[in-house]
Amino acid sequence: MALSQSDLLRLLESPRTADGVEAIRMLCERLLQELIESEATEAIGAARHEHSDQRTTWRNGHRERLLTTQAGDIDLKIPKV
Repeated sequence: MALSQSDLLRLLESPRTADGVEAIRMLCERLLQELIESEATEAIGAARHEHSDQRTTWRNGHRERLLTTQAGDIDLKIPKV
């Protein structure tokens, strides 16, 4: 589905507004958290709540970490293994 010209202009302007910066911050937070969880799953050999023969260790909660970016502070949860 193609965007109309007004939709495209609004999308291009959104990062310049406060709401656009917040959207970018939330997107970055979600992306980074997914990457962290994916890396932990690969290192452990099993996803959260999954039992497998390839499992090398266990998850033991998360540590809270704050990442400061130009878009704002991002709260991350680093898995304990």
